Amino acid sequence: MPVTADFTKLVDKAYQDKALNEIVDAPVAALAGVSDGDAKLLKEAFGITTVGDLGRNPYFRTASALVDLASTTK
Repeated sequence: MPVTADFTKLVDKAYQDKALNEIVDAPVAALAGVSDGDAKLLKEAFGITTVGDLGRNPYFRTASALVDLASTTK
């Protein structure tokens, strides 16, 4: 079953019509609100160069899980 999603608020304009796998492989600066400078710092600090790298990073995954868990205990 095909899935569609509106990425217009999540990624920069150049990536809004891209397939999901292309977005995952895109530079992290493709995410709305992430500047080239931010991307440079992510690369230097964590070796993150793509959206996929960011999503698979264990520190970010752990932080996201903790936030999700905390929101269910309020």
